Amino acid sequence: QVQLVESGGGLVQAGGSLRLSCTASGGAFSRYTMGWFRQAPGKEREFVGSSSWTGSSTDYVDSVKGRFTISRDNAKNTVYLQMNSLKPEDTAVYYCAASSSAWNTWRRRAAEYDYWGQGTQVTVSS
Repeated sequence: QVQLVESGGGLVQAGGSLRLSCTASGGAFSRYTMGWFRQAPGKEREFVGSSSWTGSSTDYVDSVKGRFTISRDNAKNTVYLQMNSLKPEDTAVYYCAASSSAWNTWRRRAAEYDYWGQGTQVTVSS
């Protein structure tokens, strides 16, 4: 059983930056596609970004391209989400997720992820 623990959320002013971390335990982290999702109040969970096993391939939702960056350190079983130029509309609970996919690629669909963290709140004030 894989356990994922996110950290790094908080309150930041618009234009600021935060870095979220997600550390995994109990599985072969280097063979998991990792993803970040978010859910704002009253809205459905939304894909944010994903990283292949090695981090060589990443994908992002259009609204965060150029502002958010996913990276991973497989030696530390950790994936990061660097968020720059934050906007109030980025306010949400952010979740990391792991997919035991057979391919070294990114994935967008929540249904393709097997394990989820508990989430960390990000609040961007205007």
